[in-house]
Amino acid sequence: MTRSSESAVSEPRQGDAATVAAAGEILAGQSQRRGLARLLPFLGPAVIASVAYMDPGNFATNIQGGAKFGYLLLWVVIASNLMAMLLQSLSAKLGIATGLNLAEQCREHLPAWSVWGLWGLMEIVAMATDLAEFLGAALGFNLLFGIPLWIAGVLTAVVTFLILGLERYGFRPLEAVITALVGVIAFCYLIETVLARPVWGAVAVGLVPRLPNAEAVILASGILGATVMPHVIFLHSALMQGRVVAKDPGQMRRLFRFEVLDVTLAMGVAGLINAAMLIMAAVTFHNPQYNNVGTIQEAHATLAPLLGPAASWVFAISLLAAGLSSSSVGTMSGQVIMQGFLRRHIPVWVRRLATIAPSLVVIILGLDPTRTLVLSQVLLSFGLPFAVIPLVVFTSRRDVMGSLVNRLGTTVIASLVALLIVSLNVFIVYQTLRGG
Repeated sequence: MTRSSESAVSEPRQGDAATVAAAGEILAGQSQRRGLARLLPFLGPAVIASVAYMDPGNFATNIQGGAKFGYLLLWVVIASNLMAMLLQSLSAKLGIATGLNLAEQCREHLPAWSVWGLWGLMEIVAMATDLAEFLGAALGFNLLFGIPLWIAGVLTAVVTFLILGLERYGFRPLEAVITALVGVIAFCYLIETVLARPVWGAVAVGLVPRLPNAEAVILASGILGATVMPHVIFLHSALMQGRVVAKDPGQMRRLFRFEVLDVTLAMGVAGLINAAMLIMAAVTFHNPQYNNVGTIQEAHATLAPLLGPAASWVFAISLLAAGLSSSSVGTMSGQVIMQGFLRRHIPVWVRRLATIAPSLVVIILGLDPTRTLVLSQVLLSFGLPFAVIPLVVFTSRRDVMGSLVNRLGTTVIASLVALLIVSLNVFIVYQTLRGG
């Protein structure tokens, strides 16, 4: 195993000292903390990663799924979230066991030509991700305040700059802001669910796995593609670098158990939010008059007459919070990818400017934001296998992972998940290219 001190994400600062010290005492068995107080120093990395699982791409796929099939695809949302939990846990474990993130592991173990190829592909994936998330935040400002989309884009750039600027103060301030934005999204969809008044008996039927036709398969693939994100698989392993350092195999195992709890809580909230999105769309739009609602703007415009003005306001606020938080996390992921593959680190404001450019071009040219968002998800589908497969391979190798190597059962399940994800993403890319 190789450990590295370099990291593209924030190292502990003075403001983080209390968190790091408390975590160290707990891992060493020297703390008297109990219950939530014992877990608190370890919470945060999975919350940042979970933001990608409730970004504007999820809004688009969940709304379409609920409008066209009612509650039928609810089980796909739950299954996708369980897969994401497994993959994010493995990513965190890789960072804990080796001190290297996934991109660095690829650089250490793969031929130089493939490292350059993977870097190029993942940069495209990171930019496609940021395009969707930036556009989502701009749409949120546009829908909420009625300002022109290009002004909303500039405002989005300014706010994400401010959020990313918190990194200079350590990991805790950034985690606090991201957690607050996740809380806003969760609260908004709690309100939306109350306003929609779903029939819970009918909702339960949606937990039974079934796909009645080819269109349902395509939408299920889209939900999965918008849920499992390649860039945060790279990011989560980096978030564990230098945050809390475990000194021996026993402490590593304890740290991993705390991170599994972090993943379970954060991804559990993300799963409930996605389920609420689909339930709201099923209640509101699954009827002959509205089931062709296909864009975020149409959903926003339709909510007010159906559920009242408050519903459309709450929807816009949740979209804004999702776009701002996920766009910030997307920029962090891009930093990790460049540092890991190439040992190059550029100022975050330079990367932010570079990733803003495509979004502003889309806005200035007047292209359909929702259509652009959907196309960006197709690009993500191309990149997903190149994150999932290396993750499963590396975490299954004892020479890489040491005492935290996957158990056989974990490797088998993770391999099946990888096969399913890759197969479904190949299918959705094929259907998209053929115009299906």
